[in-house]
Amino acid sequence: MSLALSLPEAAPPRSVRWPRWPVALLLPALLLAAWQIASQRGWIAPGILPAPGEVWLTLRELWESGDLASHAAWSMGRVVQGFLLGAAGGLLLGTAMALSPRFEAYVRPSFLAIAQVPVIGWVPLLMLPLGIEEVLKLVILTKAALVPVTLNTRDGLRAVPQRWVEVALAFRYSRAQLLRHVVLPAAVPPVFTGLRYGLTSCWKALVAVELLASSEGLGYLLVWGRQMFQMDLVIAGILVIAAIGFAFDAVLARIEARLQRWRAA
Repeated sequence: MSLALSLPEAAPPRSVRWPRWPVALLLPALLLAAWQIASQRGWIAPGILPAPGEVWLTLRELWESGDLASHAAWSMGRVVQGFLLGAAGGLLLGTAMALSPRFEAYVRPSFLAIAQVPVIGWVPLLMLPLGIEEVLKLVILTKAALVPVTLNTRDGLRAVPQRWVEVALAFRYSRAQLLRHVVLPAAVPPVFTGLRYGLTSCWKALVAVELLASSEGLGYLLVWGRQMFQMDLVIAGILVIAAIGFAFDAVLARIEARLQRWRAA
């Protein structure tokens, strides 16, 4: 009689996964430490690069006075309006170009020619008929969001695997069912890539427009700080602009992740 002894199998080695946020915060922490050391040792003049503590005090003063919230509200409101208009137009135009080669043949050359001109390049021309009020900013922001959303929507719809379409047709899907159940779910990733690029372009264009023609907003805050030689105000404005832009992109990324889970289900 023989006894067979079985040893427990060794668990497969696990790859070490570091938490995402500590790794993501490592580089900003190193930059902040370098900034602090440079300020303490006087490597850079305070008029060019104020100390982090001075910038933090400026941020607190702006927040407590309400100026920061007011300027941020102006900028975010403009971006939301321009992005919604540009995204809606881009989705419609990109879908039309993807579904109708004839329509694309008429529209695409002119669209690409207009897209090649940076949004700031349109400001001197549009200032003449539109002035420097809100209509000018809305048109510039709409154009900034329209281009990437249109191109990514068209490419996303065109990239749907042909075999998926053939299977849907074999099940006698109508054109509406084909778009709803096959084409649109498959195009979610590239379309949302275009939306995120569009929002980023819209946010950058807004700051540039406010630098040129505005009396309120975060871009105007930067201009005011430069004119008053208050670099702490300029850096504080840059940090707020970066934080809001990051938050906008994070919101779209979360929405995309939810849609991706729905698409997988």
